Amino acid sequence: MKFTIKHEIKNRLRIHLPMKRMSFRQADIFEYYLKTFDEIKEVKVYERTADAVVLFSCDGSRIKEIISDFSFDEIQVPERVFEYSGRELSARYYDRIVTTVILHYGKRIILPFSIRRILDLIRTVKYIWRGLKTLKNHHLQVELLDAMAITAAVWTGDYNTASNVMFLLKIGDILEEWTHKRSVDDLARRMSLNIDSVWLLTDEGEVLTDSSKITCGDKVVVRMGNMIPFDGEVESGDAMVNQASMTGESVAVHKGTGMSVFAGTVVEEGDLVIRVTQAEGCGRFDKIVKMIEESEKLKSSLESKAERLADRLVPYTLLASAATWLFSRNAIKAVSVLMVDYSCALKMSMPLSVLSAIKEASEYDITVKGGKFLEAVAEADTIVFDKTGTLTKAKPTVARVVSFCDESEDELLRQAACLEEHFPHSVARAVVDAAFDKDLLHDELHTNVEYIVAHGIASEIDGEKAVIGSYHFVFEDECVSIPDGKKELFESLPDEYSQLFFAKNGKLSACILIEDPLRIEARTTVDKLRTQGFEHIVMMTGDSEKTAARIATETGITEYYAEVLPEDKATFVDKAKSEGRRVIMVGDGINDSPALSASDAGIAISDGAEIARQIADITIGSDNLESITVLRDISTLLMKRIRFNYRTIVGFNTALIGLGIAGIIPPATSAILHNGSTVALGLKSMTNLLPETKKGLT
Repeated sequence: MKFTIKHEIKNRLRIHLPMKRMSFRQADIFEYYLKTFDEIKEVKVYERTADAVVLFSCDGSRIKEIISDFSFDEIQVPERVFEYSGRELSARYYDRIVTTVILHYGKRIILPFSIRRILDLIRTVKYIWRGLKTLKNHHLQVELLDAMAITAAVWTGDYNTASNVMFLLKIGDILEEWTHKRSVDDLARRMSLNIDSVWLLTDEGEVLTDSSKITCGDKVVVRMGNMIPFDGEVESGDAMVNQASMTGESVAVHKGTGMSVFAGTVVEEGDLVIRVTQAEGCGRFDKIVKMIEESEKLKSSLESKAERLADRLVPYTLLASAATWLFSRNAIKAVSVLMVDYSCALKMSMPLSVLSAIKEASEYDITVKGGKFLEAVAEADTIVFDKTGTLTKAKPTVARVVSFCDESEDELLRQAACLEEHFPHSVARAVVDAAFDKDLLHDELHTNVEYIVAHGIASEIDGEKAVIGSYHFVFEDECVSIPDGKKELFESLPDEYSQLFFAKNGKLSACILIEDPLRIEARTTVDKLRTQGFEHIVMMTGDSEKTAARIATETGITEYYAEVLPEDKATFVDKAKSEGRRVIMVGDGINDSPALSASDAGIAISDGAEIARQIADITIGSDNLESITVLRDISTLLMKRIRFNYRTIVGFNTALIGLGIAGIIPPATSAILHNGSTVALGLKSMTNLLPETKKGLT
């Protein structure tokens, strides 16, 4: 496609496409296309001007080549990209604000005063009715105060003040609604399903299939730790299913044959064969939005306290206005007090601050499910890390297979991959990937498999009992023995690797050595967390003492625990909380789920098990562990902003009330200063907490 360059600097390009403006769909297609290239780090498309800003990490000529190759007709875009796009929503609210401003000032220029007065009287009725409706709740709320202020201005003949108050209230309502909806929709998009492939049950067995090819009536297999991709009915199997994402229930419910299951829920225990009744599994967006909007999780305790205080202050404002009239017999002074209240600014700025912070976190690939978790991160003094896939890279690799029997290393790897391919863990993926790289076909050799959390897998291969997992599971729980003459080989296994043991018929068959390199940023992340105020930085892992000690030394973690079970992690978190500490848990696997749930704020790595992400309160991208330090910065700055807003609102509005009582400023000035400061503080609350330089795109 042809285009013109409007501005170009190092690693940043602003271009214009040859059209007056793009449709919302065209803008989404163009943005989706550009984001598919690894060289492009950030994209922002402006549909109104048909412009795009591109940040990249390669030669500029490559970006120009990419844009030149683009065509709207040739790009295949998943429908969910359009379904989850917030572009049309933002445009709609932008138009509403512009229209409101133009109408307000336009009528002053065009319409005579008499007609404007009639229009203002009609609009006043709406605000009076809104204020009276709040009396049904038997509470004096800010809407009643607004209605009384507008009525008082009209009663005293100050129509300009009444008009300005209604204008500023409308702008404030639109801004609050826009930011709230944009933030909630963005959070819902990130919580929605993005499942690319599923296990389809066919006459020949289970086949890994693209989820877009699934139709109603197909049967899919969902095993423990995996997310249910479609609405359906259980054909066979029994499982405990976590439905928190759909119903808000924290306790898993039993699902058996003939029962309905929902897309987005997670199998905690057991296996299910599901007959699909609704193939569009991702179409749960509206339900997720509703769940978020109804959830108290969106509110931090500071936010809730501010809102409760706002309502409690309304009667005092009314009393102050009445007292002013009684002592001064001056209606103008009394109206000046009515024009000012604490509630409006408190109720507007606090939610905007929290929702804006949640949205800002999403720009760093961090999904936060509610304001209270940002508050927990800001106040936490203890952080607990899982090792595998968290402090170490999310994609461990098989370094070597050591055979303890007559079968070849490749054959043992093939059998191990057959067992591991069904389960969502980074080590399991490493085994499957290693077999794939060697072109080792591993058709279903086994009978039903059983996954034992944090231990391993048990099944049968060609009639022989087969187990694969940790040392504790294989040798202590399953009582596997080392073959005769292989003791020396066993004792010579290198400690620098994680060890996965595979046994058949009670005899050790192989040890798979997993290279699980430390994340490059792990040490700097730990150091930064320490400077950010974390007093206790802990690592807990199911690996051996030697492996745990090595990782702890390399990361600078002084407190660690090896060979722990899932319940041990949860017990540690509960004990720390009972001692008065605020605890964050960071993990990626099924075995981390109990601790993630028990912590004040559970953080899951996005490439981990679905159940970990589902239970966790926060999800971070797996490419950089430093996201946790960014999250801490955002959370700390959010709490500072909330406290600053509170002090500013109380101080400024108290001063306005005092000036009004003293007769220094008239009602019109009080209204303009109060409502103007409310809108200004709301706009300020919508700005990013971190400097733009940290993100890169301006």
